[in-house]
Amino acid sequence: MEKMSNQHTRTDVILIGAGIMSATLGTMLKELAPDWNIKVFEKLERAGEESSHELNNAGTGHAALCELNYTSEKPDGSIDITKAININEQFQVSMQFWSHLVKSNLIRNPQEFIMPLPHMSMVQGESNVAFLKKRFEALSKNPLFKGMEFSEDPSKLAEWIPLIMQNRTENEPIAATKIDSGTDVNFGALTRMLFDHLERQGVEVNYKHSIQDLKRASDGSWEVKVHDIAGDKIEYHNAKFVFIGAGGGSLHLLQKSGIPEGKHIGGFPVSGIFMVCNNPEVIEQHHAKVYGKAKVGAPPMSVPHLDTRYIEGKKSLLFGPFAGFSPKFLKNGSMLDLVTSVKPNNVLTMLAAGAKEMSLTKYLVQQVMLSKEQRMEELREFIPDAKSEDWDLIVAGQRVQVIKDTEAGGKGTLQFGTEVVNAADGSIAALLGASPGASTAVHVMLEVIKKCFPQRIEEWESKIKEMIPSYGVRLMDHPELLEEVRTSTAEALELNKKQPVHN
Repeated sequence: MEKMSNQHTRTDVILIGAGIMSATLGTMLKELAPDWNIKVFEKLERAGEESSHELNNAGTGHAALCELNYTSEKPDGSIDITKAININEQFQVSMQFWSHLVKSNLIRNPQEFIMPLPHMSMVQGESNVAFLKKRFEALSKNPLFKGMEFSEDPSKLAEWIPLIMQNRTENEPIAATKIDSGTDVNFGALTRMLFDHLERQGVEVNYKHSIQDLKRASDGSWEVKVHDIAGDKIEYHNAKFVFIGAGGGSLHLLQKSGIPEGKHIGGFPVSGIFMVCNNPEVIEQHHAKVYGKAKVGAPPMSVPHLDTRYIEGKKSLLFGPFAGFSPKFLKNGSMLDLVTSVKPNNVLTMLAAGAKEMSLTKYLVQQVMLSKEQRMEELREFIPDAKSEDWDLIVAGQRVQVIKDTEAGGKGTLQFGTEVVNAADGSIAALLGASPGASTAVHVMLEVIKKCFPQRIEEWESKIKEMIPSYGVRLMDHPELLEEVRTSTAEALELNKKQPVHN
């Protein structure tokens, strides 16, 4: 029997979930309002163990440099680069904020969380090569994508991606783009660094604490019922502002809050599986993140890519993701998560999505059924002579794709981005959705601050500009500022340094 505690503590801000989003929001609020009291509650034993963990995401600094699903071909054959521009601009915001933290000595050793790494797109077949060339021409006119190269010359490609070009026998045309300003980001390491910094600033971070309920108090604040798992007791905490950044756990908590903005939203869980190389000789032959094109009928989160990664200072090589399905909303979640997320107010939305997404459901079922050998076949489209014994499977994180009714898509439309849902009075906000999530965390948390603290934005503006020099302007329209930002972030984050040497 759990013990009841009558302890009611009051605080300014409660952050639920110790992932990259809460870490970012907490760090920003501490800079903007240093005297505010902040409490963090996390169900697991340490920070960044779910979606932010380095093996639970692709570690790509998403700047739309290589991800083909951010540039689509319009009916007239031209390429729409709007989404790519937005994601790149948002990543520049993250880079500026991280630089500010390093320059202010709030976090140290940027190489522990970010490394320079070429970003490449690679396609095969005549129509795909034509698409990639058009995409390259559209992007390279834009200052954000300066330095991108395109080649369909096999000898040039062999220099760029020797492992991929080695012993390639088919005569299909092949092309790639390469840009050296890409990055590999260890969001797990960054999350842990930010929480260490917050604890040094007096933020109370409670691990092994799970949220049981959220209720509106009569004074408009939020009463949060918390289960202290280690002490097996219930506590009550009140806050003027609550942020739900609990990854796949956010949907259930949003539903518990009862805010009208959280109704008619469902979630669909998708898990990822990566293949990880265990042969150092193979790992050494590749140095890039190489993104391919999703197969017809596959969802955008399943674009195959072969990635060099830096994890705990060590170079590694991952291929994936293969999509999987589990009814859990978190890796450490419950098999009932999906069922219990269906409520009277979202059941029609969920059913409509089910009917619409039959091809996705079929795709996921096929993916789950793949044998290791079938996965190796997919890998061999990238590395023709990949050997089964050189590769192991690891299960990555769970992502919950948002399902909601939209004007464009109608009832039960699957959303593939990151969504912020907040109460009209700004007293509570929840983050739902998946990629490019972590990469755009700073932009997304600025949106939360604008929506939830509109009355403070004016007084905070000069501090925000100090943290993010390009705040309020589009870098693409200010090439000089863009150059300045690029130079200073590369210097602060040590992206110009030589790669570490691994013996």
